[in-house]
Amino acid sequence: MSRIWNFSAGPAALPEEVLLQAQEELLDWHGAGCSVMEMSHRGKEFTSIIEQAEADLRELMSIPAGYKVLFLQGGATQQFAQIPMNLLAGRSADYIVTGSWSKKALNEAQRVGNVRCAATTESSGFTRLPTAEEIKLDPFAAYLHICTNETIHGVEIPAERIADTGVPLVVDMSSHILSRWVNVEKFGMIYAGAQKNIGPSGLTLVIIREDMLGMAPLTIPSVMDYAVMAENGSMLNTPPTYGIYIAGLVFQWLKRQGGLAGIDAVNTEKARILYQCIDESDGFYHNPVDLDCRSRMNVPFTLANADLDAVFLAESKAAGLVSLKGHKSVGGMRASIYNAVPLAGVQALVDFMNDFAQRNG
Repeated sequence: MSRIWNFSAGPAALPEEVLLQAQEELLDWHGAGCSVMEMSHRGKEFTSIIEQAEADLRELMSIPAGYKVLFLQGGATQQFAQIPMNLLAGRSADYIVTGSWSKKALNEAQRVGNVRCAATTESSGFTRLPTAEEIKLDPFAAYLHICTNETIHGVEIPAERIADTGVPLVVDMSSHILSRWVNVEKFGMIYAGAQKNIGPSGLTLVIIREDMLGMAPLTIPSVMDYAVMAENGSMLNTPPTYGIYIAGLVFQWLKRQGGLAGIDAVNTEKARILYQCIDESDGFYHNPVDLDCRSRMNVPFTLANADLDAVFLAESKAAGLVSLKGHKSVGGMRASIYNAVPLAGVQALVDFMNDFAQRNG
């Protein structure tokens, strides 16, 4: 059986090297006589796995010593509630809404406490970033929340557009973490669901500055308290052990690609050829996002003739190009070209799109 080119938004493609290594180690991890899925999370074997994973992640992202790395469960959606539970501390917080996921984060946080929308681009269909004049920040907010890459709408905040506002910046990086280098010290907290650029679903990564720990009220469950989880090395309860193991293999794979600088160069080229295909199609394909904030990970596009959508999806699937249907809330198509999707896969997509446009234009 040949493998497909997988453009799923998540759970998404994993590096083939990682899958082959996991396959090889499935029954017997490094002479332990059992699978990682079977070993105690408190044994020396798994302790070595989680410690190496954290060390590799710290090296890849240049995470300073004053930050804790947590391997949690529940997905980024659980973080939408867990963040205000931990960080509001009786105050208010600001949210900038640039797509479906930051809107969901705002709505969930408002169930927990006093949270306000500091800016939104919903009236523009989430196709751009808010202007400086549109953003109304509270200088006394407990934190400011943003989503730096909107998976559904394909809007990404360039690193140079992320400014210091004087309050801790909390950021959802679920769909582009590890795709480029970021200055971790700009942020009070970074979080990400694993199932796009880190590993399998079920694992959630949190990187949090130590001075933001210990603010949660005693009324929240211990398992939801970042400080408690940090004190227990992410193992107050049984962590998602296999997900952490796979994430560790992905971190090692990224190091072999030249780290984040190496994968950044590949991602830049993948996005370039795909957007070039869309933009030079004489209107056959269209991407609605402003040029200065197009995502390099999630590329939504529509066909000028929507009657061809079903044909496009059927023929692309037959060609081994799968999961290209756009999110139900926006329609059209979407190609998620995360780290593990190789340049050859994106080139195959571009070749198909050019041929399809020529035959149907």
